[in-house]
Amino acid sequence: QVQVVECGGGLAPAGGSLGLTCAAGRSLVTESVSWFRQAPGKEREFVAGIDSRGGMAYYSDSVKGRFTISRDKAKNTVYLQMDSLKLEDAAVYYCARKTGTAVSRNPPDYLSWGQGTQVTVFS
Repeated sequence: QVQVVECGGGLAPAGGSLGLTCAAGRSLVTESVSWFRQAPGKEREFVAGIDSRGGMAYYSDSVKGRFTISRDKAKNTVYLQMDSLKLEDAAVYYCARKTGTAVSRNPPDYLSWGQGTQVTVFS
């Protein structure tokens, strides 16, 4: 089973930027990849996803226009660029992969999850 590993979380001021990276041990060419996040006391929520071909990206309404998901097929890597961060973006961010072209916003559809990376936004 392909494992994914996230890195790049950390501290950022409100209005600032952070970039997250999701790296897989082998090709993700037939799989879609998404980012989810979970804040304390809240359910895990979909943030952004990109289809297996890398042509279509999807975002939650809360991050649309501020976050950008992209993938580098040659490096088996997916990125999440987070700009104009808000306090409410603070959470543990998870990368997850699923077979098939389409992106799903439903966590149970995903086969493999990373360990998560903490994003903290301060005022």
